[in-house]
Amino acid sequence: MGRRLAAAVHVQHPTSREWIVLEPGDEPDDELAAEITNPDAWEDDDPSADLEESETDEPKKDEPQPFGFAGPPPEPEAEPAPPAPRRRRKTAEADA
Repeated sequence: MGRRLAAAVHVQHPTSREWIVLEPGDEPDDELAAEITNPDAWEDDDPSADLEESETDEPKKDEPQPFGFAGPPPEPEAEPAPPAPRRRRKTAEADA
C-alpha cells in the first residue's frame, strides 16, 4: 500500500507530462509519488508517534521546564490613573 497525502499537490506525470492535482488522502502510484519531493505533503507513517506526543503537554517530573511560553500568560498590569488637574485661583488684581 502506498503512502497517503496530507496536502493537495500539483505534479507532472513522468511519462505523459500532464499536470495532475492530487488531493489530501490520495495514495498516488509509485511513479507519481517519486515526483513529490516535499516531505510535508505526506502524512506521517507512524500514527502512534502523534498519540504519544499529544497524550500530555505537561513536562514529566525529571524533565526540565521548556524555555519561553511554558506557563499561562501574565495578567496585564492596570495603568496608573493620571493625577487630577490642579485648580487655579483667580488673583484679586484681576477683579480690579
